[in-house]
Amino acid sequence: MIRLILGGDKSGKSDFGLQRLYEGNSPSVLLATGQAQDFSFGRQILDHRLARKPEIPVKETGIELPRLLEKSILEYQSILIDSLDFWVFSCGDQWQQAQDALLHSLSLVPDDVQVTIVSCEAGLGPIAASSQVRQFIRRLGTLNQAVAAVSDEVCLMIAGIPLYVKKA
Repeated sequence: MIRLILGGDKSGKSDFGLQRLYEGNSPSVLLATGQAQDFSFGRQILDHRLARKPEIPVKETGIELPRLLEKSILEYQSILIDSLDFWVFSCGDQWQQAQDALLHSLSLVPDDVQVTIVSCEAGLGPIAASSQVRQFIRRLGTLNQAVAAVSDEVCLMIAGIPLYVKKA
């Protein structure tokens, strides 16, 4: 089962994803894609770490998300990927190959394994004039659409409340 949780910044999507992970079968793993590049994001990562159950392992993925997902579906029953937007940052010029690899990895998820994926919804706000920002938003939007197409369930978080767009 693949579940995609979308939302804006601070919409409650990571907390909701963590709740879904806790409700899934054990063993569980969190595949974290973000790496602290500044103090405030480092603090946010620490806050998330302190809020999690300590017995759930966390694996930092970087661009290796597809490979680690394939390995994890063989070892774990519940997997949380948090989040695709930070993973898109890490892909750089290897973007298209990375997206294809992730979609392939998702096609390998067996029915008895629950994969919950968190991502920022790309189309909810104005886009900066910078070509780099536009490129990032387009890549993330394309990835979100592709992942939503293969997901059994898609929800949009609004002010901490899930709005189901596609129900399992």
